[in-house]
Amino acid sequence: MTETLIEARGVSAGYGNMPVVRELDLRVDAGEVVALIGANGAGKTTTLLTLAGELTPLEGEIHLFGAATSAPMHVRCRRGLGYVTEERSVIMDMSVADNLRLAGVPPKVAFEYFPVLERIMGRRAGLCSGGEQQMLSLARALGRNPKVLLADELSLGLAPLVVAKLLEAVRDAASQRGIGVLLVEQHVRQALKIADRVYLMERGRVALHGTADELANQLDKIEAAYLTERS
Repeated sequence: MTETLIEARGVSAGYGNMPVVRELDLRVDAGEVVALIGANGAGKTTTLLTLAGELTPLEGEIHLFGAATSAPMHVRCRRGLGYVTEERSVIMDMSVADNLRLAGVPPKVAFEYFPVLERIMGRRAGLCSGGEQQMLSLARALGRNPKVLLADELSLGLAPLVVAKLLEAVRDAASQRGIGVLLVEQHVRQALKIADRVYLMERGRVALHGTADELANQLDKIEAAYLTERS
């Protein structure tokens, strides 16, 4: 039987008393990559912040590892939640090696995900390229052995080759280690290639949900949703 790692049940959430996300039902199971897609302002980051415990739902419940929770983010992280924000989660004044050491991630583990990190261990993170910084961010998160990972816009502003390496690492973490991944991704076609299931958000609500194969057959509708919300 598949284990559900994190789930939103009838969740409305936002800032103050103003909901940005409404009546959200969403789940991530062990060993799967779930893509959360939609135009800017659709509610994707708000969804991640609510699942992570940074925002308190206005309505509904968040379930983590089978039980309802209202715990703050740092408690959820201790229980096995990983979170990579759209702002690269590295300490810029520290070396790559020290960033890994602070996260408690053995270099060997980081190199298994991204071999390129081995040759820049002594470099200050702030002097690394954007792609190197994001690989370091993801290595720090995955190297802690989370049960579930929330990742917000890993590919933002990065070259296609780097994006492919990041998404491959996410897919491998799910397939080989059973991590459940919720991935917010702007590159729809690339997300569909590695995802098991997909949620499309429009104006704070889930407009489409299905397997990656099912939604790949509706790319015209998905791309139209992006254009509509951006206009």
